[in-house]
Amino acid sequence: MTRLVGAIDQGTTSTRFVIFDDLGSIVTYHQMEFEQHYPQPGWVEHDPHDLLATVQSCVEQAVRKLEKGGKYTAADIACVGITNQRETTIAWDAETGEPLYPAIVWSDGRTGHTVKHLAEKSPKGVNALQEICGLPLTTYFSAVKLRWMLDHVPAVKQALDQKRLNFSTVDSWLIYHLTGGTKGGILVTDVTNASRTMLMDIHTRQWSQEAINFFGFQGVQLAKIVSSSTVYGKIANGALKGVRIAGCLGDQQAALVGQKCFSVGEAKNTYGTGCFMLFNTGTKPVISKNGLLTTIAYQLGDEPPVYALEGSVAVAGSSIQWLRDNMQLIKEAKEINDLAAQVPDTSGVYFVTAFTGLFAPYWRDDARGTICGITQYTNRYHIARATLEAACYQSKAILDAMNQDSGAPLKSLKVDGGMSNSDLAMQIQSDILGIEVDRPAMRETTALGSAIAAGLAVGLWKDIHAMDKVNTENRTLFTSQITAEKRAEMYNGWKEAVERSFGWAK
Repeated sequence: MTRLVGAIDQGTTSTRFVIFDDLGSIVTYHQMEFEQHYPQPGWVEHDPHDLLATVQSCVEQAVRKLEKGGKYTAADIACVGITNQRETTIAWDAETGEPLYPAIVWSDGRTGHTVKHLAEKSPKGVNALQEICGLPLTTYFSAVKLRWMLDHVPAVKQALDQKRLNFSTVDSWLIYHLTGGTKGGILVTDVTNASRTMLMDIHTRQWSQEAINFFGFQGVQLAKIVSSSTVYGKIANGALKGVRIAGCLGDQQAALVGQKCFSVGEAKNTYGTGCFMLFNTGTKPVISKNGLLTTIAYQLGDEPPVYALEGSVAVAGSSIQWLRDNMQLIKEAKEINDLAAQVPDTSGVYFVTAFTGLFAPYWRDDARGTICGITQYTNRYHIARATLEAACYQSKAILDAMNQDSGAPLKSLKVDGGMSNSDLAMQIQSDILGIEVDRPAMRETTALGSAIAAGLAVGLWKDIHAMDKVNTENRTLFTSQITAEKRAEMYNGWKEAVERSFGWAK
């Protein structure tokens, strides 16, 4: 009898619930977008209730579709995995389970002054905690966002003073409420999400008292840190009541697992709202000397954790949404490919999509979006193509840093995420990188990664090698079609454009 695995994929702009069979093929799914809140320039917020409600709705709708098909019922779903937008920070009341403030999203840039103040506390500056947590002080990570809340939101400070402040990332919020909330909900976070808070010691995989003291978080209630693949609890209500939640990974780590990058030296790049490249470094953390992040890739059961180097780009697919929603240059996101394909190049136009600063490897929170090289000849086709190229150039900067850190140049890059659906974008990426770009036929690798973690935890699959043949057919390989000289010329122009984006935010 075929057993199924469900995967909750709670992302930055949408939520989906995907149901896989035991061969890793999609049986059915349901997806919903939810509202983005931009209360001030550079601020990005979500309503935590929306995140939970869309998860619950997607589960119910997907199960309804499953049973309508007549082949399966909800009882065939053996377990559920969760993957989530990382770093997004929720402060909530430990007594009521209610949020005390909107969720501050990972890409939110409001904490620039908080970062500056924290960096001044240490002679190491922004690297004050890097040896402990593997991360620099930047607007990106969760602890900085909570520090801002404690400094600016009286309800959050009051909750801390009254010893009822829960601080978590999205995974903990979802698992707690799905397993019962105030009526017996489980408060846990997996190692991959915990590794994005700046509070976990990446060597011991425990909360670091030194980091907690550094941020002034004494008395904050933190979730128990657990493996990415183990049974956390059972769903308390709805169509999947009683089904075990057995896997959890931050979305980019989930994509690494979904792409089956289980060997040292394998890497993947996910083109979603942002763009995230992860490189498997094995069972020991590698501290980057080139602006990359040291993070936990995954931990399966009681096995030793696997680490990764990560390069994070804040804006990728969200720049296409900006062209659609703010500039109204396109009506649907997919139209950008048609526009970009009308011209062979950008005619010297570069679009540095630094809407809230630049992440790896630049780490400049004073950068802002900049379009360079415009002439009277420039039209919307060039702008569309420059938008696609922006994520590709930033991926090259990250790949160059990874090659320097690892000492072994990458020869092939696995890709997934929304922008990877574009043949044009992936050809541009191969041209700019000068290496092979490898795209699977089924691109829901983030959801698949959390399903793999859950399935392994309940014995649906014996080990990772049981997944060797999953999603291997009909892959598309893109190879560079330009000369090394042309590549260097294009990339030098990008580097000049990046320089011009610095210093706009004071």
